[in-house]
Amino acid sequence: MTDSLLALIAEELGRIVADKGETLPPLSPGTVFLGGDLPIDSLDLATLLVVLEQRTGRDPFREGFRQFTTVGELASLYAVAA
Repeated sequence: MTDSLLALIAEELGRIVADKGETLPPLSPGTVFLGGDLPIDSLDLATLLVVLEQRTGRDPFREGFRQFTTVGELASLYAVAA
């Protein structure tokens, strides 16, 4: 997992949350996406995945869904897809 992937996830989550008129709480690799402190829903998470694919050129879900619940787990999926 790289700091640049975490920074990219934080940047895009910030945009998604700001569009909803919310404030993004501090993120860590252990921050849970759904059911945690992030003011996002499953549609917001899907939007994040599309944007990450566009920005990184990587698709860790090409061969099917891969389970993740935290920011760090998602960053690791994109690092492995590199």
